[in-house]
Amino acid sequence: MNTRDPTNPPPPASGESGPAGPALDQTRSGESWLDRLKAIVGLRSGSLRTDLEEVLAEDEAGKTGFSPAERTMLQNILELEKRRIGDLMVPRADIVAVQKDIPIGNLLKVFASAGHSRLVVYDDTLDDPTGMVHIRDLVAYLTGRATIAADENARRNKPLPADLDPKSVDLTEPLSATQIVRRILFVPPSMPAVDLLVKMQATHIHLALVIDEYGGTDGLASMEDIVELIVGDIEDEHDDEAVRIVLQDDGSFIADARASLDEAAEKIGAVFAAGEAVEEIDTLGGLLVMLAGRVPVRGEILAGPDDFEIEVLDADPRRVKRLRIYRRPPGPPRREARRRQAEDGPTVAPSLPVAVPEPAARTVRSADESSS
Repeated sequence: MNTRDPTNPPPPASGESGPAGPALDQTRSGESWLDRLKAIVGLRSGSLRTDLEEVLAEDEAGKTGFSPAERTMLQNILELEKRRIGDLMVPRADIVAVQKDIPIGNLLKVFASAGHSRLVVYDDTLDDPTGMVHIRDLVAYLTGRATIAADENARRNKPLPADLDPKSVDLTEPLSATQIVRRILFVPPSMPAVDLLVKMQATHIHLALVIDEYGGTDGLASMEDIVELIVGDIEDEHDDEAVRIVLQDDGSFIADARASLDEAAEKIGAVFAAGEAVEEIDTLGGLLVMLAGRVPVRGEILAGPDDFEIEVLDADPRRVKRLRIYRRPPGPPRREARRRQAEDGPTVAPSLPVAVPEPAARTVRSADESSS
C-alpha cells in the first residue's frame, strides 16, 4: 500500500500552480501582475498612460467600471501634464490688487467688493509686487486691536459686548504698518500646472504671480485654479453665476468681453466657436483683438464671424470691456443685383470732356497797310 508523507507533498501536476504560487506562474508564462491588470481593465501593451487615455476615450458603455464623473477627472489628470500656467492664469487686467499703504478701512471695502480671500499687494505699480494679504489675517489684526481686558471691561458702567471696543481700531492705519502682508510665489507662464501645485503644497502658499520674460506681472494663479482643471468649476456660496451675454429687445446682444466663445456660440450663434481662431483664443475680447490686430477703441465697429458686427461699447488702452453684437443689415442678393444690372444695361463710364482747340486768331489789316 502506497502511503504519502504529509510533510513532503507530491510535485504539482502539469498545468497546476505549485507552492510558489503567482511567482512560479510568472516565471513559467513570462507575464507579470501589471500585464494581468492591464488585461483586466482592457489596456493594451505599451505605455500605461497612452493605454489608459485610449481606454477612457473609448469607454462609452462604462466597461471599466468608471462613472462618467470619474472618467472625466481621470482624463483631466492625464491632461494636466500638458497644461501650463499661462493657460489657466487670470490675466493682468483682471487682477484685483491693493497698494501697500492703503488704509485698512479701504482695504475692508476692497475685500467686500472683490469677493476674494487673498489680494495681491504692490508698491508703486503691479510690476512691483510685495506680497499678498489674507482676509483672515486682517480680521485677526482688527480683532486683536479691538480687544480689551475682561476685568477692565467689567469695571465699565456699560460693559462692551465680547470685550471688543471698535473705537480703538484706527481704520486710517496703512496696511504696511500692520505687518500682515505675506509672501507670494513668482512663476513663469511656461511652468507646468502640476509643478506649481506641488510647489504650493510644499510652501503652503496658495497664490502665485505669473511673471513675463521682462520681469513684469503677466497674470495670477491660485491653487483653486489648478484644482479646477481636474474637478471642474468650484463655486461656493459667494460665487454668483454671472450672465455675460444678454439678449436685447432689438435682437442684439450686450456682452462682457470676458465671455467665452463657447458661451457666445451657445447664446448667439455656432459661428463664434468655429474656425482655427478658437484654438488660440478663449474670449470675445480676444476675438476682437485678433480681428483688429490691436486693442479696439470705444465706438469702433468690426466685422465679426459670418454676418455679425461687433461694436465696442467700453474699452481702455489695455483691454475691451463691453460689446454689442448684432447682425449686419441684409443687402440685395447677388442674383437680384445682377438682374437689375442686366435690365439697366451695361454700365458705361462717363466720357471725359474733349478739349476743343480754339480757332486761330485772324490778322486784320488796315486799309493803309493793304494799299501799300
